Amino acid sequence: MKKQNFLILTICMLTFSILAVSRKTEGQPSPMINMTVAEFKEIKQSYNSIDAWGMLTSLDLKKCNPETIRSAEKIKKYVVELCELIQMKRFGECTVVYFGQDESVAGFSMTQLIETSLISGHFANLTNNSYIDIFSCKPYDPNIVAEFTKKFFEAEACTINVLLRK
Repeated sequence: MKKQNFLILTICMLTFSILAVSRKTEGQPSPMINMTVAEFKEIKQSYNSIDAWGMLTSLDLKKCNPETIRSAEKIKKYVVELCELIQMKRFGECTVVYFGQDESVAGFSMTQLIETSLISGHFANLTNNSYIDIFSCKPYDPNIVAEFTKKFFEAEACTINVLLRK
């Protein structure tokens, strides 16, 4: 396992612990497509060993397809398909709202409650970048989430961070 490609950092502060895993892939094919089964098992083992309450996967997608991130319907479709893929039950409808008077932040924002927590995202028109968070107390494979999301939004690059919450 290369240190520059995969970092595990455990922080213990008073009553909580966070496990952070980060991989940046600008100029590389995909952030977690090449993640080994052993690396995912390590995250899952850490989830169990620290008795984690939840998992947060944050995706920073660069240079997404402009048509996709500017379509509320396509963003809603992404949420439905993602929830089916990682077996998360949606609670209510997906909310997609366009806002931002300042061009530097203008774009759609999305929220979807799930029975085990929340999926949210912001889609920045100026840069065609997207920022998506999946938080759940039910563990899931961040590799699957990253691969699906990068493909759906046709992103050129992606950075993924995984935090285990306690």
